[in-house]
Amino acid sequence: MKPSVRPNNPNFSSGPCSKRPGYDVSQLDLRVLGRSHRSALGSAVLADAIDKTHQVLGLPEGYRVGIVPASDTGAMEIAMWSLLGERPVDVLAWEAFGAGWVNDIETQLKLSHVRTMSADYGQLPDLQKVNFDHDVVFTWNGTTSGVKVPNGDWIPQDRQGLTICDATSAVFAMEMPWEKLDVVTYSWQKVLGGEGAHGVMILSPRAVARLESYTPIWPMPKLFRLTNNGKLVESIFKGSTINTPSMLCVVDYVDALDWAASIGGLPGLIARSEANLAVLSEFVAQRSWIHFLAEDPALRSNTSVCFTLDVTPAQVKRMVELLEQEAVAYDISSYRDAPAGLRIWCGATVESSDLTALLPWLDWAYQEIQAS
Repeated sequence: MKPSVRPNNPNFSSGPCSKRPGYDVSQLDLRVLGRSHRSALGSAVLADAIDKTHQVLGLPEGYRVGIVPASDTGAMEIAMWSLLGERPVDVLAWEAFGAGWVNDIETQLKLSHVRTMSADYGQLPDLQKVNFDHDVVFTWNGTTSGVKVPNGDWIPQDRQGLTICDATSAVFAMEMPWEKLDVVTYSWQKVLGGEGAHGVMILSPRAVARLESYTPIWPMPKLFRLTNNGKLVESIFKGSTINTPSMLCVVDYVDALDWAASIGGLPGLIARSEANLAVLSEFVAQRSWIHFLAEDPALRSNTSVCFTLDVTPAQVKRMVELLEQEAVAYDISSYRDAPAGLRIWCGATVESSDLTALLPWLDWAYQEIQAS
């Protein structure tokens, strides 16, 4: 029979992700709308967003946070175009976005000394084979595969190259070993449920030293320029942006950061996300027809949780359609390049009670397609 209880919030998209519990757009501080982002007020709001990012993440002294254009993609492109080329590169790929960085490094930047380390969806490459005399480019959490690196133990403190980490569906949900990460990028549309179009770049002192000592041989688009006359443009990391940001998106981000602080900061965010994964893990353990794409529990994402099903791709599509028609789950299809299945976002902005309410509907949809 069709379940009688529906999730209060059926938004389980992996990006843009669900807004935080209790979110009300009318409660945002909208004084800055219609004002210049370079006004005293606009600059103060941008600086506040940067300061609160430092506080919630607990960043080490000397790490810089900058708001940049074009989401996490823009932040990663800026990092790669600005920093790579000084030494060989190891680039890791085990899902769609990592594969995208491989393509950019090899076919756009056309670097000649590149080592690509790949793995299939659901797996990781051999992290012990990474050469940290090289620069290393990798995703912390594969949004399209549901596979994360288990920790930072594989990254040495005494590395010679830089570590450039796409952490868009990991930061604010997983422990990050900041001292081992030189560039971290993300977009606030992921774990904190912010709005799209803006990226965030976090730089270590080692990354800043590279920027100030190395000049790439290729022309640098204005949107990518982090230095001027060989020196870091410090204003970018104090609230001045390279281009005009949406201040509505910025105050929305500040609202999410304030909520994060109110629930215990980073530990509270991680605890909520891990509790959500536990709800799904219990469900999968009791059923034979649904499986984690990441077979190794140590590698399973606690944000973008991906599943394969013992049905055809057409049946998966029908299940997703049924769930959306019933308004119990939106946007839970696997990524277009990933194996057919489901992807359910479990970041901190999702309530465990909504996941609990969703699960009987997964059983119902599965039974419906079996009967048809």
